[in-house]
Amino acid sequence: MRSSIHGPSVTAITTAAFKEVVGPHLPALYGLACQLVGDRAEDAVQEALVKAFRKCEQLEEPEAIGSWLRTILLNHVRDTVRRDERHLEEIPVEQVDDTRTLYRRIADEDPLPYSDTLHLDFLSCFSVPDVWAVLDELPDRYRTPLVLVHMYGVPTREAAKALDVPINTLLSQLHRGRKRFEQALWDYAEANDLLREREGATP
Repeated sequence: MRSSIHGPSVTAITTAAFKEVVGPHLPALYGLACQLVGDRAEDAVQEALVKAFRKCEQLEEPEAIGSWLRTILLNHVRDTVRRDERHLEEIPVEQVDDTRTLYRRIADEDPLPYSDTLHLDFLSCFSVPDVWAVLDELPDRYRTPLVLVHMYGVPTREAAKALDVPINTLLSQLHRGRKRFEQALWDYAEANDLLREREGATP
């Protein structure tokens, strides 16, 4: 049987054909893995590709291969790479230091604490590398939902399904993650005089 991806499903595929099909999606897949697991990204992508090759007959819509590969990667991150964080203590959002002026103003002005919008006025203090550097320091349970929803634009319901958590759990993780992210950004800004620069630029 000739190996190919055609019609409504994957019938059979050789290693070479598989590489050809997934090749265009590797940069995005690797980029996502880097943001989720850092220096473990290459191993995570490799494991995801092995699983994808073994399950290629399950792909019913070849045009959806990008999202299919992303889901397999997320499942691997959830089930394997993030296993070491299962017993980490949850820090109540109420314990986050809320005494900083700008941070308190952000919290007070947040009418929808479970909304999907990060505070752009605060983020404007930072360059893209600064934001990623701070984001990388968050625990995976917060970083992963933030990366998927806010950085990659994955809808919340799709992200919850990919991470195998109830939608309310994901929304809670996003809420707590945003607050911890904003506090971490504040600490970073104070350490690098970014807030002073912002205040000096304010008319």
